[in-house]
Amino acid sequence: MALLWPLAFAFALLIDRLCGEPPTWAHPVVAMGRYLGLFSKRLLGLAPRPAFALGALAWVLGALLVGGLALLLESLLILGLAPWSAWPRLLLCAALLGLLLKPLLAWRMLADEVLAVEQALQESLEAGRLQLARLVSRDTSGLSAEQVREAAIETLAENLNDSVVAPLFWAMLAGLPGAAIYRFANTADAMWGYRGEWEWAGKWAARADDVLSWIPARITGLAMASWRLDALLRLCIEALRTPSPNSGWPMAAMALRLGLRLGKPGVYQLNATGRAPLPQDLPAALAIARRGLLGSAFVLAALAGWLRLQP
Repeated sequence: MALLWPLAFAFALLIDRLCGEPPTWAHPVVAMGRYLGLFSKRLLGLAPRPAFALGALAWVLGALLVGGLALLLESLLILGLAPWSAWPRLLLCAALLGLLLKPLLAWRMLADEVLAVEQALQESLEAGRLQLARLVSRDTSGLSAEQVREAAIETLAENLNDSVVAPLFWAMLAGLPGAAIYRFANTADAMWGYRGEWEWAGKWAARADDVLSWIPARITGLAMASWRLDALLRLCIEALRTPSPNSGWPMAAMALRLGLRLGKPGVYQLNATGRAPLPQDLPAALAIARRGLLGSAFVLAALAGWLRLQP
C-alpha cells in the first residue's frame, strides 16, 4: 500500500482543481472555526494566567477531537475496503482519502482570490482594497496600488505553506489526522494568535502554529527559490527579517524570485533593494507558487510512499 498516500495526494489536488471548496455546512475548517469561536468571548474576559490556561486547554481538546475524528474516518475507510481485491481497493481508497483530505487544502481558492485582487485593481484602487480585505487582517483602506499588490503577493506566498504544503507535509507523516490537526492549529492561530488583547489567550495557539509550520515553511521557501548558491544564502538572510519565524521563508523566496521589495510598513521589509510590484507581477507570482506547489507535492508524495515501505 505504499502508493496509497501518493495517489491520495494526487486525487486531493485534482479534486481541488476541478471542484474548489466544499459548501460551508460540510467544510471541516469552518467547523474548526466555530468550535474555537465558542471560547473567544470567554477568553478575552479573563486575566492573563487563566486566559493562557483556558486557551491552551481549548486548543488541546480541539486538536484531540479533530485528530480523533480524522483517525476514525481513515481507519473505517481502510478497514471497510479490506475485502476488495488489491488494485480496485487501492484506487478507491486513495480516491476517498483524497476526498477527505481535499477540504484541508485550499490552493484553487487561494489562487483565485489573489488573482481577483489584480482584476479588481484594474477597475479601481478602492475595488482592489476591498478585494484584498478578504485575504488579510490588516487595514487596507489607506493602501496604495503598489501596497495592495505587495500584500496580495505576500499572502499568496505565506498561504501556499499554510493552506497546501504544510497540510501535505503532516499528511505525509501522520495521514489524515496529521493534516487535520495542522489545519486546526493554523485556524486557531488565524483567530487567536495576535498580540494586544489576544496576547495571553492566543499565546499557545500562536506557538503551536510556529512549531508545526517550522519545517513546511522552509520547504515552501526552497520550492520557490532559485537554487543558485548565492540566491539560497540570500534567502536565508532575508527570511530572518520578519517577526514570524516561518512566514519570512516563502515571502522572501517570492520577493527574490520576482526581484520585488515586499514588506509591511514599520514591521519588516524583504529584498529592500527590489522594485515595487507591477500589474504583471501577480500572475507571475501565481506561476512561481504553482510550480513550487507541484514540486513540493511531488517530493512529499514520494516521501509518503517511502515511509510506508519501511518495516
